[in-house]
Amino acid sequence: MFGRKKEKANVSATDTFIGEGTMVEGKIVTNASLRIEGQVVGDIECTGDVTIGEKGNVHSIISARNVFNAGSIRGSVNAKGKLTITNKGRVEGNIHVGSLHVSEGGVFFGNCEMETADRKEHRPSNKNDRNNHQGKKDKNDDSPDKNGKAAASA
Repeated sequence: MFGRKKEKANVSATDTFIGEGTMVEGKIVTNASLRIEGQVVGDIECTGDVTIGEKGNVHSIISARNVFNAGSIRGSVNAKGKLTITNKGRVEGNIHVGSLHVSEGGVFFGNCEMETADRKEHRPSNKNDRNNHQGKKDKNDDSPDKNGKAAASA
């Protein structure tokens, strides 16, 4: 008991379960994975994965490695890895994820930003870099310019 070293939590193991019929209000912080079948109102910070079951209802800002949603999320989701929305899942809020999978029948309302480590390296550093290509036409491009005039052929 005393003098024992604390073991690190296994982020792959689900050590916290919020069952159907249970309501939690407040911030949840966990180093392992979390499964929600009840209702949570409050922020969730999870080093592992967060799974919201079909009966789960979450009003929260969720930060986790991966998020699997078969229930309802109202609030933002920040997943370093993948957000999966099943055919019965619903997300209303903005998401920032490494990847996104929405099954047919799944619902997502909000803005999505996807970024992985390799994409971050190739991302333009500022607005000017992103817009440098605007207004410049390829010499073989005969689409209309901003004034609606077609480019003259040489």
